Amino acid sequence: MLVAADKFKGSLTAAQVAERVTAGLRQVVPGLRVEALPVADGGDGTVAAAVAAGFERREVPVTGPLGETVTAAFALRGGTAVVEMAEASGLRLLPGGVPAPLTATTYGTGELLRAALDAGARTVVLGVGGSATTDGGAGMLAALGARFLDAHGEPVGPGGGGLRALATADLSGLDPRFADVELVLASDVDNPLTGPQGAPAVFGPQKGAGPRDVEVLDAALTRYVAVLVEAVGPRAAEAAGSAGAGGAGGVGYGALVGLGAVFRPGIELMLDLLGFREALGRATLVITGEGSLDEQTLHGKAPAGVAAAARAAGVEVVAVCGRLELTPQALRRAGISRAYPLTDLEPDPARCVALAGPLLERAAAALARDLLA
Repeated sequence: MLVAADKFKGSLTAAQVAERVTAGLRQVVPGLRVEALPVADGGDGTVAAAVAAGFERREVPVTGPLGETVTAAFALRGGTAVVEMAEASGLRLLPGGVPAPLTATTYGTGELLRAALDAGARTVVLGVGGSATTDGGAGMLAALGARFLDAHGEPVGPGGGGLRALATADLSGLDPRFADVELVLASDVDNPLTGPQGAPAVFGPQKGAGPRDVEVLDAALTRYVAVLVEAVGPRAAEAAGSAGAGGAGGVGYGALVGLGAVFRPGIELMLDLLGFREALGRATLVITGEGSLDEQTLHGKAPAGVAAAARAAGVEVVAVCGRLELTPQALRRAGISRAYPLTDLEPDPARCVALAGPLLERAAAALARDLLA
């Protein structure tokens, strides 16, 4: 039995999900052998999943999205580091939860990457998701030695809004260690940087951007690309239109142009990193899940990735979730034979979140009675 579930956002970490599922299963089948492998797709919880898989947790002070100092963590094992952008530049770090769509910066993400290199990493996995920012990765690059100046030769202001005043860019001071480091972006986003499907238009509203803010950010990022074309050549324009450039407010673009990054689907990369396929070889049944199983799940989220890999190996997959918004047919197409939502046990959403742990144990016990007893 393999439990490979993501977090239930707002209630349980992926590790807590595995603990509760295991407890529920063993209520029905005492002594059942259960292997827990918390998973993540590159967004919130990615560092925690890596630590649960045996990576060492490292903490460093970095610059938060609005300039305050925050403590951020990354995970390290051997020469591989897992860096989670949300740890430094995430929405959850906004003071008072108040969004700042024009001024939030990725500077701390650059500091976190530098800390990983200082710790000896030569392969860095950067999970992008949950960001408060839309600055095209300019803050990240500035923390690593790039210079973004206005017409008076002064550094532009923070965030995507600051790029409206951008006149020149100089990437020659970027940390030279990146020439010898493999930087992999773990992301399920395939949006370009700008335009109707770009970072400001699609993801800006999630970060508090109103219609006028979206226009300002799109124009600022368009200017950013034009200035980078002058600095590094036409590859800067090509990268802006590539799939994934718009990930996490354009951090994907900054990493592509400035740091030589490559993209991989987040869940695919994380499953490799966490040793999922080896664990799958020992399993006769896989339990996956996340807080909400919905249409978004089917587009690169952790349960869909787990189910696809398990189906390819001929192992049955069932799911647990807070709420279920997929039809049985859609579940089966994703490779999940059935699902056990907590809302079947407690229909009130607030109580469902508050009591997620005990409810999940009950759902796992029901699963065990159906499939194992």
